[in-house]
Amino acid sequence: MTGLLHAHSGLRWIVLILLIAATFMALLKWRSNAPYTEGGRKLNLFTMISMHIQLLIGLVLYFMSGRVDFSQMKDAMFRFFTVEHSLMMIIAIALVTIGHSKSKKTMDEVKKHKTIFIFYGIALLLVLVAIPWPFRGFGNGWF
Repeated sequence: MTGLLHAHSGLRWIVLILLIAATFMALLKWRSNAPYTEGGRKLNLFTMISMHIQLLIGLVLYFMSGRVDFSQMKDAMFRFFTVEHSLMMIIAIALVTIGHSKSKKTMDEVKKHKTIFIFYGIALLLVLVAIPWPFRGFGNGWF
């Protein structure tokens, strides 16, 4: 269980870096009317894959963790992990998946960048809010 928790905590940095990179790369390319490249496609794909791996680890932790308890919703820490963190992360992963899928179907290259930016950008905001940062008092530290 501890190994999974460390993996989930460590993988968040990879997910965050990829999500930030994909979001801002899409913004820059959208604003400059740049073509949609294979490198951009791979960045978007790897971002989505890393988020899905994070989801799988998170689901295992959700059902094994002592921090998930529906009977203690008045406690901020239990409510955060039982409902808030889980729900926001699932929505963020769904947004990334939908954005990636919609961008693949769009023929206009500039619109691909715009689609990725919008969906990945909203997902990035949700992820930043839903991470149990140490200063919130829910996490075990930065790593």
